[in-house]
Amino acid sequence: MKRGLSLIAALSAATYLSAAVPAATAAENQDPIKLTLHDWTGQLLTTKIMGEVLKKGGYNVEYVQADYIAQFAGLKTGDLHVAMEIWETTGREAMDEAVATGSVENLGETGMQAIEEWWYPSYMKEVCPGLPDWKALNDCAEEFASPETAPKGRYLGGPVTWGGFDDERVEALEMDFEVVHAGTDAALFAELESAYQRKAPVLLWVYAPHWAPVKYDGEWVEFPAFSAECYSDPSVGENPDLAYDCGKPRGPIWKVSWSGVKDKWPGAHKAIKAFHIENDEMGAMVTKVDLDGKDLDGVVAEWVAANEKRWSGWISK
Repeated sequence: MKRGLSLIAALSAATYLSAAVPAATAAENQDPIKLTLHDWTGQLLTTKIMGEVLKKGGYNVEYVQADYIAQFAGLKTGDLHVAMEIWETTGREAMDEAVATGSVENLGETGMQAIEEWWYPSYMKEVCPGLPDWKALNDCAEEFASPETAPKGRYLGGPVTWGGFDDERVEALEMDFEVVHAGTDAALFAELESAYQRKAPVLLWVYAPHWAPVKYDGEWVEFPAFSAECYSDPSVGENPDLAYDCGKPRGPIWKVSWSGVKDKWPGAHKAIKAFHIENDEMGAMVTKVDLDGKDLDGVVAEWVAANEKRWSGWISK
């Protein structure tokens, strides 16, 4: 989700990227289609690729920074129009609730498959040999402790706005860990980089598609298998009294829109539904930005230039 061009710089870049070629088709109207931006590189890439393709179709596009979960309020009212990444792992409940109102539409899968879970470097198995079984963590919680959490282990979670129920999971599974939330995606992976170089203890939220599980040798913790009932019914799972006593779900990354998009911008609606990028392709682009230091908007422009035959089919009338 960052860094020659910092995330802050990426988010504060010009709202509109200049079109490289004339619009391929005429838009139904010139009211701006508002696409939401969040706080991780992959989502910025996904959204700006879609935005630039829509511009090729003659649409007026506006990028709006928004909170990942709170954005659904704006999507329901039509103040926001399109969100390009809703992860099955963390956003499914909010998405389903919004879709049930009739004001938000699920536009299908992006083509990417999401994994978000607790992760540790392989060298930690030397001091906690029972891993990846989650039960081993309590036996070696002190090996993951920090001065602030000792004797409890420290788990570095994502920013609070990402959701994920880590605090609830720790309580429900009676784990001897304290959840500490990173302030930003950049801070999360900066700490991983620092710890990995020193072979220092670290246990944190890692996700895919992303470069981290490719660059670093490590494993995801194996929690009890996720089920929808585990999240909704306390009687299901390891703890008969509390919900969230299981691992995170895995599955597609979805696209959603305000339900009025299909009537106001039918061509854009068709294009967004057609959008498709898979994990390997996205991971390579994230690597260019976060590890190679390339400009995020430049990576978007490269993709658009190299894939004209592909995206032109999305916006064809």
